[in-house]
Amino acid sequence: MALSDNVRESARDELRALREQVNALMEDRVSPALDDATKRATAAAHRARAYTQDQAERVSGQVRNQPLVAIGVAAVVGFLLGRITKK
Repeated sequence: MALSDNVRESARDELRALREQVNALMEDRVSPALDDATKRATAAAHRARAYTQDQAERVSGQVRNQPLVAIGVAAVVGFLLGRITKK
């Protein structure tokens, strides 16, 4: 019995040490990497939103400056999409 108790206790100690190593690794390496990735993704999302808003404003300005051209482009695009989806 004493031998199996020693083996069991030794296994518990090894698991406890391994758990502590994994926790340390998570704190030292994984968490900072995830934080960095989150910051970069957030910055990219902000840049994409700003770019999209700028482009929408640019197109809106073009439509205001040249409404007949915008209507013509919309008509041609609508016609082409209709032909493509009809097939």
